[in-house]
Amino acid sequence: MQRRENQPRLIQAMMAFFTLPDLRRRLLFTFGILVVFRFMVHVPAPMVTTEVLQKLAETFEQNQLLGMLDLFSGGAMRNFSVAALGVYPYITASIIMQLLVPVIPRLQSIAQEGEVGQRKINRITHLLTVPLTALSGYGQLALLHSQNVIGHLEAPVTAATVVSVTAGTVFLVWLGELITERGIGNGISIIIFAGIVASMPEMIGRGFLAKEDPLGLITFIILGLATLVFIVMFIEAHRRIPVQYARSTFRSGRMYRQSGSTHIPLRVNTAGMIPLIFAIALMQFPATIATWFMNPTGQDPNFWNTIYNLFRMDAPFPGGLIYWGLYFALVIGFTFFYTMIMFEQMNLPKTLQQQGGFIPGVRPGKATADYLNRVIKHLTFGGALFLAIIAITPFIAREITNVTILTISSTALLIAVGVALDTMKQLEAQLTMRRYEGFLK
Repeated sequence: MQRRENQPRLIQAMMAFFTLPDLRRRLLFTFGILVVFRFMVHVPAPMVTTEVLQKLAETFEQNQLLGMLDLFSGGAMRNFSVAALGVYPYITASIIMQLLVPVIPRLQSIAQEGEVGQRKINRITHLLTVPLTALSGYGQLALLHSQNVIGHLEAPVTAATVVSVTAGTVFLVWLGELITERGIGNGISIIIFAGIVASMPEMIGRGFLAKEDPLGLITFIILGLATLVFIVMFIEAHRRIPVQYARSTFRSGRMYRQSGSTHIPLRVNTAGMIPLIFAIALMQFPATIATWFMNPTGQDPNFWNTIYNLFRMDAPFPGGLIYWGLYFALVIGFTFFYTMIMFEQMNLPKTLQQQGGFIPGVRPGKATADYLNRVIKHLTFGGALFLAIIAITPFIAREITNVTILTISSTALLIAVGVALDTMKQLEAQLTMRRYEGFLK
Protein backbone atom coordinates (compact mmCIF):
# COMPACT_ATOMS: atom_id res chain seq x y z
CA MET A 1 0.00 0.00 0.00
CA GLN A 2 1.35 3.42 -0.93
CA ARG A 3 1.56 5.99 1.79
CA ARG A 4 -0.16 9.32 1.23
CA GLU A 5 2.20 12.21 1.74
CA ASN A 6 -0.48 14.46 3.29
CA GLN A 7 -1.21 12.05 6.17
CA PRO A 8 0.87 11.43 9.32
CA ARG A 9 2.81 8.17 9.30
CA LEU A 10 1.06 6.80 12.39
CA ILE A 11 -2.46 7.43 11.05
CA GLN A 12 -1.60 5.96 7.66
CA ALA A 13 -0.03 2.92 9.29
CA MET A 14 -3.10 2.28 11.47
CA MET A 15 -5.35 2.61 8.41
CA ALA A 16 -3.22 0.04 6.63
CA PHE A 17 -3.41 -2.25 9.64
CA PHE A 18 -7.22 -2.25 9.47
CA THR A 19 -7.17 -2.60 5.69
CA LEU A 20 -5.21 -5.86 5.68
CA PRO A 21 -7.64 -8.71 6.60
CA ASP A 22 -5.28 -10.89 8.65
CA LEU A 23 -3.90 -7.97 10.67
CA ARG A 24 -7.40 -6.57 11.23
CA ARG A 25 -8.52 -9.97 12.50
CA ARG A 26 -5.60 -10.10 14.96
CA LEU A 27 -6.33 -6.63 16.26
CA LEU A 28 -10.07 -7.27 16.72
CA PHE A 29 -9.32 -10.58 18.44
CA THR A 30 -7.06 -8.73 20.89
CA PHE A 31 -9.78 -6.17 21.61
CA GLY A 32 -12.28 -8.98 22.22
CA ILE A 33 -9.98 -10.65 24.75
CA LEU A 34 -9.51 -7.33 26.56
CA VAL A 35 -13.30 -6.95 26.78
CA VAL A 36 -13.47 -10.36 28.46
CA PHE A 37 -10.73 -9.25 30.87
CA ARG A 38 -12.62 -6.09 31.81
CA PHE A 39 -15.76 -8.15 32.34
CA MET A 40 -13.89 -10.37 34.81
CA VAL A 41 -12.85 -7.30 36.82
CA HIS A 42 -16.51 -6.86 37.85
CA VAL A 43 -17.19 -10.52 38.78
CA PRO A 44 -17.02 -10.56 42.61
CA ALA A 45 -15.40 -13.25 44.72
CA PRO A 46 -17.68 -15.45 46.90
CA MET A 47 -17.22 -13.47 50.15
CA VAL A 48 -17.89 -10.00 48.70
CA THR A 49 -21.00 -8.12 49.84
CA THR A 50 -22.18 -4.51 49.51
CA GLU A 51 -20.90 -3.72 53.01
CA VAL A 52 -17.50 -5.17 52.18
CA LEU A 53 -17.30 -3.13 48.96
CA GLN A 54 -18.05 0.09 50.89
CA LYS A 55 -15.29 -0.68 53.40
CA LEU A 56 -12.93 -1.55 50.55
CA ALA A 57 -13.55 1.82 48.89
CA GLU A 58 -12.80 3.68 52.15
CA THR A 59 -9.68 1.60 52.82
CA PHE A 60 -8.26 2.01 49.33
CA GLU A 61 -8.68 5.79 49.51
CA GLN A 62 -6.75 5.91 52.81
CA ASN A 63 -4.00 3.37 52.02
CA GLN A 64 -1.67 4.30 49.15
CA LEU A 65 -0.15 0.81 48.99
CA LEU A 66 -3.55 -0.75 48.40
CA GLY A 67 -4.35 2.00 45.92
CA MET A 68 -1.21 1.19 43.94
CA LEU A 69 -2.03 -2.53 43.91
CA ASP A 70 -5.54 -1.65 42.76
CA LEU A 71 -4.05 0.40 39.90
CA PHE A 72 -2.09 -2.63 38.69
CA SER A 73 -5.17 -4.84 38.75
CA GLY A 74 -7.32 -2.38 36.80
CA GLY A 75 -9.72 -1.82 39.70
CA ALA A 76 -10.23 -5.55 40.29
CA MET A 77 -8.80 -5.41 43.81
CA ARG A 78 -11.07 -2.55 44.83
CA ASN A 79 -14.02 -4.73 43.79
CA PHE A 80 -12.25 -7.85 45.11
CA SER A 81 -13.22 -9.73 41.99
CA VAL A 82 -11.99 -13.11 40.79
CA ALA A 83 -9.31 -11.19 38.85
CA ALA A 84 -8.10 -9.30 41.93
CA LEU A 85 -4.53 -10.64 41.65
CA GLY A 86 -4.27 -10.09 37.90
CA VAL A 87 -1.39 -11.93 36.22
CA TYR A 88 1.21 -10.83 38.77
CA PRO A 89 1.63 -14.28 40.36
CA TYR A 90 2.61 -15.50 36.88
CA ILE A 91 5.10 -12.62 36.57
CA THR A 92 6.51 -13.59 39.97
CA ALA A 93 6.83 -17.21 38.88
CA SER A 94 8.60 -16.11 35.68
CA ILE A 95 11.09 -14.02 37.66
CA ILE A 96 11.75 -16.92 40.04
CA MET A 97 12.42 -19.23 37.10
CA GLN A 98 14.80 -16.70 35.53
CA LEU A 99 16.77 -16.63 38.77
CA LEU A 100 16.74 -20.42 39.27
CA VAL A 101 17.73 -21.46 35.72
CA PRO A 102 21.41 -20.41 36.02
CA VAL A 103 21.63 -21.83 39.56
CA ILE A 104 20.11 -25.32 39.16
CA PRO A 105 22.06 -27.49 36.68
CA ARG A 106 19.00 -29.52 35.67
CA LEU A 107 17.03 -26.38 34.73
CA GLN A 108 20.07 -25.01 32.94
CA SER A 109 20.34 -28.12 30.78
CA ILE A 110 16.61 -27.94 29.99
CA ALA A 111 16.93 -24.28 28.95
CA GLN A 112 19.69 -25.25 26.50
CA GLU A 113 17.42 -27.67 24.62
CA GLY A 114 16.10 -24.92 22.37
CA GLU A 115 12.39 -24.55 21.71
CA VAL A 116 11.53 -27.85 23.42
CA GLY A 117 13.40 -26.78 26.53
CA GLN A 118 11.65 -23.41 26.52
CA ARG A 119 8.27 -25.13 26.45
CA LYS A 120 9.29 -27.23 29.47
CA ILE A 121 10.39 -24.10 31.35
CA ASN A 122 7.06 -22.44 30.51
CA ARG A 123 5.19 -25.50 31.78
CA ILE A 124 7.08 -25.38 35.07
CA THR A 125 6.34 -21.64 35.32
CA HIS A 126 2.62 -22.29 34.84
CA LEU A 127 2.65 -24.97 37.54
CA LEU A 128 4.51 -22.65 39.93
CA THR A 129 1.91 -19.93 39.30
CA VAL A 130 -0.87 -21.94 40.98
CA PRO A 131 0.60 -22.20 44.53
CA LEU A 132 1.92 -18.63 44.33
CA THR A 133 -1.56 -17.38 43.41
CA ALA A 134 -3.15 -19.34 46.25
CA LEU A 135 -0.66 -17.91 48.77
CA SER A 136 -1.17 -14.39 47.42
CA GLY A 137 -4.95 -14.78 47.63
CA TYR A 138 -4.77 -15.90 51.24
CA GLY A 139 -2.35 -13.06 51.97
CA GLN A 140 -4.82 -10.54 50.54
CA LEU A 141 -7.56 -11.91 52.78
CA ALA A 142 -5.25 -11.63 55.80
CA LEU A 143 -4.36 -8.04 54.85
CA LEU A 144 -8.03 -7.05 54.48
CA HIS A 145 -8.79 -8.73 57.79
CA SER A 146 -5.96 -6.74 59.47
CA GLN A 147 -7.49 -3.53 58.04
CA ASN A 148 -10.90 -4.50 59.53
CA VAL A 149 -12.44 -4.65 56.07
CA ILE A 150 -13.64 -8.20 56.58
CA GLY A 151 -14.21 -10.12 59.77
CA HIS A 152 -13.20 -13.67 60.55
CA LEU A 153 -13.99 -15.97 57.66
CA GLU A 154 -15.00 -19.58 57.98
CA ALA A 155 -12.70 -22.16 56.42
CA PRO A 156 -15.08 -23.10 53.56
CA VAL A 157 -15.58 -19.44 52.54
CA THR A 158 -11.84 -18.77 52.71
CA ALA A 159 -11.12 -21.85 50.59
CA ALA A 160 -13.75 -20.87 48.04
CA THR A 161 -12.35 -17.34 47.79
CA VAL A 162 -8.76 -18.56 47.36
CA VAL A 163 -9.83 -21.06 44.70
CA SER A 164 -11.83 -18.37 42.88
CA VAL A 165 -8.98 -15.85 42.67
CA THR A 166 -6.56 -18.64 41.70
CA ALA A 167 -8.83 -19.73 38.88
CA GLY A 168 -9.20 -16.09 37.81
CA THR A 169 -5.42 -15.62 37.55
CA VAL A 170 -4.96 -18.86 35.60
CA PHE A 171 -7.75 -17.82 33.24
CA LEU A 172 -6.12 -14.41 32.68
CA VAL A 173 -2.79 -16.09 31.89
CA TRP A 174 -4.59 -18.23 29.32
CA LEU A 175 -6.18 -15.13 27.79
CA GLY A 176 -2.76 -13.52 27.57
CA GLU A 177 -1.35 -16.54 25.75
CA LEU A 178 -4.28 -16.39 23.31
CA ILE A 179 -3.33 -12.79 22.53
CA THR A 180 0.27 -13.89 21.97
CA GLU A 181 -0.72 -16.72 19.62
CA ARG A 182 -3.70 -15.26 17.74
CA GLY A 183 -3.58 -11.55 18.48
CA ILE A 184 -0.90 -8.90 18.14
CA GLY A 185 1.52 -10.65 20.52
CA ASN A 186 2.97 -9.82 23.94
CA GLY A 187 -0.26 -10.98 25.57
CA ILE A 188 0.61 -10.98 29.28
CA SER A 189 2.04 -7.48 29.05
CA ILE A 190 -1.03 -6.23 27.19
CA ILE A 191 -3.30 -7.61 29.94
CA ILE A 192 -1.28 -5.63 32.51
CA PHE A 193 -1.26 -2.56 30.28
CA ALA A 194 -5.04 -2.69 29.87
CA GLY A 195 -5.55 -2.84 33.63
CA ILE A 196 -3.28 0.14 34.27
CA VAL A 197 -4.78 2.31 31.52
CA ALA A 198 -8.34 1.46 32.58
CA SER A 199 -7.67 2.62 36.17
CA MET A 200 -5.97 5.92 35.39
CA PRO A 201 -9.05 7.98 34.33
CA GLU A 202 -10.88 7.08 37.53
CA MET A 203 -7.83 7.92 39.64
CA ILE A 204 -7.41 11.31 37.95
CA GLY A 205 -11.14 11.99 38.33
CA ARG A 206 -10.95 11.30 42.07
CA GLY A 207 -8.12 13.85 42.26
CA PHE A 208 -10.24 16.62 40.75
CA LEU A 209 -13.33 15.69 42.77
CA ALA A 210 -11.35 15.72 46.04
CA LYS A 211 -11.07 19.54 45.83
CA GLU A 212 -7.30 19.55 45.83
CA ASP A 213 -5.38 22.75 45.08
CA PRO A 214 -5.85 23.40 41.30
CA LEU A 215 -2.28 24.72 40.97
CA GLY A 216 -1.00 21.60 42.74
CA LEU A 217 -2.99 19.36 40.40
CA ILE A 218 -1.63 21.17 37.34
CA THR A 219 1.92 20.86 38.69
CA PHE A 220 1.28 17.20 39.43
CA ILE A 221 0.13 16.55 35.85
CA ILE A 222 3.19 18.38 34.46
CA LEU A 223 5.49 16.27 36.62
CA GLY A 224 3.68 13.14 35.45
CA LEU A 225 4.15 14.08 31.79
CA ALA A 226 7.82 14.94 32.37
CA THR A 227 8.32 11.55 34.04
CA LEU A 228 6.66 9.89 31.05
CA VAL A 229 9.06 11.60 28.61
CA PHE A 230 12.01 10.70 30.85
CA ILE A 231 10.96 7.05 30.85
CA VAL A 232 10.60 6.91 27.06
CA MET A 233 14.08 8.40 26.59
CA PHE A 234 15.78 5.89 28.86
CA ILE A 235 13.81 2.86 27.68
CA GLU A 236 14.96 3.52 24.11
CA ALA A 237 18.53 4.53 25.07
CA HIS A 238 21.22 1.99 24.20
CA ARG A 239 24.87 1.76 23.21
CA ARG A 240 25.84 0.05 20.00
CA ILE A 241 28.89 -2.22 20.23
CA PRO A 242 30.37 -2.68 16.70
CA VAL A 243 30.96 -6.30 15.63
CA GLN A 244 32.87 -7.57 12.60
CA TYR A 245 32.36 -11.01 11.07
CA ALA A 246 35.02 -12.77 9.02
CA ARG A 247 34.24 -16.22 7.62
CA SER A 248 36.19 -18.50 5.30
CA THR A 249 34.41 -20.87 2.93
CA PHE A 250 35.80 -23.39 0.46
CA ARG A 251 34.30 -23.71 -3.01
CA SER A 252 35.79 -25.86 -5.77
CA GLY A 253 39.04 -26.19 -3.87
CA ARG A 254 39.41 -22.46 -3.31
CA MET A 255 39.08 -20.49 -0.11
CA TYR A 256 36.82 -17.42 -0.13
CA ARG A 257 36.77 -14.87 2.69
CA GLN A 258 33.51 -13.17 3.59
CA SER A 259 33.19 -10.22 5.92
CA GLY A 260 30.40 -8.13 7.34
CA SER A 261 29.61 -5.75 10.17
CA THR A 262 26.76 -5.28 12.61
CA HIS A 263 26.35 -4.11 16.19
CA ILE A 264 25.17 -5.33 19.58
CA PRO A 265 22.63 -2.94 21.17
CA LEU A 266 23.26 -2.86 24.93
CA ARG A 267 20.36 -1.07 26.61
CA VAL A 268 20.88 1.41 29.41
CA ASN A 269 17.85 -0.05 31.22
CA THR A 270 18.42 -3.77 30.72
CA ALA A 271 16.58 -4.78 33.91
CA GLY A 272 13.27 -3.11 33.01
CA MET A 273 10.87 -2.69 35.93
CA ILE A 274 11.99 -5.88 37.74
CA PRO A 275 14.23 -4.04 40.29
CA LEU A 276 11.30 -1.79 41.23
CA ILE A 277 9.13 -4.85 41.90
CA PHE A 278 11.86 -6.51 44.00
CA ALA A 279 12.54 -3.33 45.98
CA ILE A 280 8.92 -2.44 46.72
CA ALA A 281 8.18 -6.03 47.78
CA LEU A 282 11.08 -5.91 50.24
CA MET A 283 10.10 -2.45 51.51
CA GLN A 284 6.51 -3.52 52.17
CA PHE A 285 7.53 -6.66 54.07
CA PRO A 286 8.27 -4.94 57.46
CA ALA A 287 5.00 -2.96 57.37
CA THR A 288 3.03 -6.10 56.50
CA ILE A 289 4.57 -8.00 59.44
CA ALA A 290 3.96 -5.01 61.73
CA THR A 291 0.22 -5.00 60.96
CA TRP A 292 -0.05 -8.43 62.63
CA PHE A 293 1.35 -7.28 66.00
CA MET A 294 0.73 -3.53 66.34
CA ASN A 295 -2.00 -2.07 68.50
CA PRO A 296 -5.11 -0.73 66.72
CA THR A 297 -5.44 3.00 66.08
CA GLY A 298 -6.44 4.93 69.22
CA GLN A 299 -4.62 2.64 71.65
CA ASP A 300 -1.12 3.00 73.08
CA PRO A 301 1.37 2.47 70.21
CA ASN A 302 3.96 -0.23 70.65
CA PHE A 303 7.21 -1.11 68.85
CA TRP A 304 5.37 -2.52 65.83
CA ASN A 305 3.38 0.70 65.43
CA THR A 306 6.71 2.51 65.08
CA ILE A 307 7.92 0.03 62.45
CA TYR A 308 4.66 0.38 60.55
CA ASN A 309 4.92 4.18 60.53
CA LEU A 310 8.55 4.09 59.34
CA PHE A 311 7.80 1.79 56.41
CA ARG A 312 4.67 3.53 55.13
CA MET A 313 4.97 4.86 51.59
CA ASP A 314 2.57 7.69 52.48
CA ALA A 315 4.60 8.79 55.53
CA PRO A 316 4.95 12.60 55.61
CA PHE A 317 8.25 14.48 55.46
CA PRO A 318 10.77 14.03 57.11
CA GLY A 319 9.73 10.53 58.18
CA GLY A 320 9.20 9.55 54.55
CA LEU A 321 12.92 10.09 53.85
CA ILE A 322 13.67 6.79 55.59
CA TYR A 323 11.29 4.78 53.41
CA TRP A 324 12.14 6.49 50.12
CA GLY A 325 15.88 6.64 50.87
CA LEU A 326 16.00 2.88 51.45
CA TYR A 327 13.83 2.36 48.38
CA PHE A 328 16.29 4.44 46.31
CA ALA A 329 19.27 2.36 47.51
CA LEU A 330 17.49 -0.98 47.03
CA VAL A 331 16.51 -0.14 43.45
CA ILE A 332 20.15 0.62 42.59
CA GLY A 333 21.33 -2.62 44.22
CA PHE A 334 18.69 -4.82 42.59
CA THR A 335 19.33 -3.21 39.19
CA PHE A 336 23.00 -4.22 39.29
CA PHE A 337 22.12 -7.68 40.63
CA TYR A 338 19.45 -8.50 38.04
CA THR A 339 21.37 -6.99 35.10
CA MET A 340 24.49 -9.00 35.89
CA ILE A 341 22.47 -12.22 36.12
CA MET A 342 20.73 -11.60 32.80
CA PHE A 343 23.99 -10.59 31.10
CA GLU A 344 25.73 -13.75 32.31
CA GLN A 345 22.91 -15.86 30.87
CA MET A 346 23.31 -14.21 27.46
CA ASN A 347 26.98 -15.31 27.28
CA LEU A 348 27.76 -12.87 24.46
CA PRO A 349 31.55 -13.54 24.22
CA LYS A 350 31.02 -17.25 23.57
CA THR A 351 28.24 -16.58 21.06
CA LEU A 352 30.43 -14.13 19.14
CA GLN A 353 33.33 -16.57 19.05
CA GLN A 354 31.11 -19.40 17.80
CA GLN A 355 29.72 -17.22 15.00
CA GLY A 356 33.11 -15.93 13.91
CA GLY A 357 32.49 -12.40 15.18
CA PHE A 358 34.80 -10.05 17.04
CA ILE A 359 34.80 -6.51 18.38
CA PRO A 360 37.31 -4.32 16.49
CA GLY A 361 40.38 -3.65 18.61
CA VAL A 362 39.48 -6.31 21.22
CA ARG A 363 40.88 -9.83 21.28
CA PRO A 364 38.35 -12.70 21.30
CA GLY A 365 37.81 -14.71 24.44
CA LYS A 366 38.58 -13.30 27.89
CA ALA A 367 39.47 -9.83 26.59
CA THR A 368 36.06 -9.56 24.91
CA ALA A 369 34.32 -10.74 28.09
CA ASP A 370 36.19 -8.17 30.20
CA TYR A 371 35.40 -5.40 27.72
CA LEU A 372 31.67 -6.22 27.61
CA ASN A 373 31.50 -6.55 31.40
CA ARG A 374 33.11 -3.13 31.77
CA VAL A 375 30.70 -1.55 29.29
CA ILE A 376 27.60 -3.15 30.83
CA LYS A 377 28.64 -1.99 34.33
CA HIS A 378 28.98 1.60 33.15
CA LEU A 379 25.62 1.42 31.38
CA THR A 380 23.98 -0.25 34.39
CA PHE A 381 25.12 2.59 36.63
CA GLY A 382 23.19 5.04 34.46
CA GLY A 383 20.20 2.67 34.25
CA ALA A 384 20.20 2.10 38.02
CA LEU A 385 20.30 5.83 38.71
CA PHE A 386 17.45 6.34 36.24
CA LEU A 387 15.28 3.67 37.88
CA ALA A 388 16.05 4.98 41.37
CA ILE A 389 15.01 8.52 40.40
CA ILE A 390 11.84 7.20 38.80
CA ALA A 391 11.18 5.16 41.96
CA ILE A 392 11.18 8.20 44.27
CA THR A 393 9.19 10.38 41.85
CA PRO A 394 5.91 9.79 43.82
CA PHE A 395 7.53 11.19 46.97
CA ILE A 396 8.98 14.19 45.11
CA ALA A 397 5.67 14.91 43.37
CA ARG A 398 3.75 14.68 46.65
CA GLU A 399 6.08 17.04 48.52
CA ILE A 400 6.16 19.61 45.69
CA THR A 401 2.44 19.66 44.88
CA ASN A 402 0.89 18.66 48.25
CA VAL A 403 -1.48 16.41 46.28
CA THR A 404 -2.15 13.30 48.37
CA ILE A 405 -5.15 11.74 46.62
CA LEU A 406 -3.12 10.94 43.48
CA THR A 407 0.04 8.89 43.20
CA ILE A 408 2.43 8.65 40.26
CA SER A 409 3.16 4.93 40.18
CA SER A 410 6.66 4.51 38.79
CA THR A 411 6.22 0.84 38.05
CA ALA A 412 2.86 1.43 36.35
CA LEU A 413 4.33 4.11 34.08
CA LEU A 414 7.31 1.92 33.21
CA ILE A 415 5.05 -0.99 32.33
CA ALA A 416 2.63 1.15 30.33
CA VAL A 417 5.35 2.89 28.31
CA GLY A 418 7.34 -0.30 27.75
CA VAL A 419 4.33 -2.28 26.55
CA ALA A 420 3.16 0.56 24.30
CA LEU A 421 6.57 0.82 22.63
CA ASP A 422 6.90 -2.96 22.23
CA THR A 423 3.41 -3.20 20.72
CA MET A 424 4.17 -0.41 18.26
CA LYS A 425 7.35 -2.20 17.20
CA GLN A 426 5.43 -5.44 16.68
CA LEU A 427 2.84 -3.63 14.57
CA GLU A 428 5.67 -2.05 12.62
CA ALA A 429 7.24 -5.46 12.03
CA GLN A 430 3.93 -6.87 10.77
CA LEU A 431 3.52 -3.98 8.33
CA THR A 432 7.14 -4.14 7.18
CA MET A 433 6.78 -7.84 6.34
CA ARG A 434 3.94 -6.87 4.04
CA ARG A 435 6.13 -4.29 2.27
CA TYR A 436 4.49 -1.29 3.86
CA GLU A 437 6.51 1.68 5.15
CA GLY A 438 5.60 1.90 8.81
CA PHE A 439 5.56 4.71 11.35
CA LEU A 440 8.70 3.96 13.38
CA LYS A 441 12.13 5.00 12.21
